[in-house]
Amino acid sequence: MSLEWFDRVCGELQDYLESICEKYDEIGHISINRASKHPKVDFFVETEDEEREVFCTLYFDPYNEEFYMEEFDLVLEQTSRTLLPDMEDIIDAVHETFHDFMNDVNEEDDYILFEDEDGDEDYILIEEDDEETYALEETDDEYGEQEIRVEWTTPEVTAFEIEGEAEIAYQFGIVQETGDGVLRRVNRMITDRNVMMEEETNFFFNREEAGTIVDLIEDNMDLMDELHHH
Repeated sequence: MSLEWFDRVCGELQDYLESICEKYDEIGHISINRASKHPKVDFFVETEDEEREVFCTLYFDPYNEEFYMEEFDLVLEQTSRTLLPDMEDIIDAVHETFHDFMNDVNEEDDYILFEDEDGDEDYILIEEDDEETYALEETDDEYGEQEIRVEWTTPEVTAFEIEGEAEIAYQFGIVQETGDGVLRRVNRMITDRNVMMEEETNFFFNREEAGTIVDLIEDNMDLMDELHHH
């Protein structure tokens, strides 16, 4: 199992996309998650409320060292994979998906057209509701690969930050189906190419475990302080 090909592609992907597509350069963003069993790259645009609208997800199989995209067939009711063996295939697939997304934006009532200061036309998403739940793809063994509905009860809280270089943030949520707690850890880093890399980890625990976890942390804080100052 190796992530060398994944890291090489991620390191160059943003630059390639920006150079071949002016529109993507203006509004396209990339988020990298290496923490999953199959690491993934999300491509998204930001809405007026600074929410993310993902238009493409690129997965990486570390065992076979290959990228792929997934698509759900409504007729057959099954998921199919499209393998992307080289950089050119990856760029073409993301580029095509981006323009398909922008074309759909033109036809959706949830988007409005506006002009920026230079008179150029662009689109922005209007949120349909204020729900704080979203589908979380989790790969923890207890849940398997499935969509878990999580209600985030807190905003992201920054625990550590080096301005302009890196930050670590946490967020607490509740699994709606089970009542279990979820601690979301997001590690954001700026690469030498000025690309934001993001690693996300979700830790699940039930009510009975919560007290034990808190006690373990409190009991070992002094030891952590001692080692930190050495």
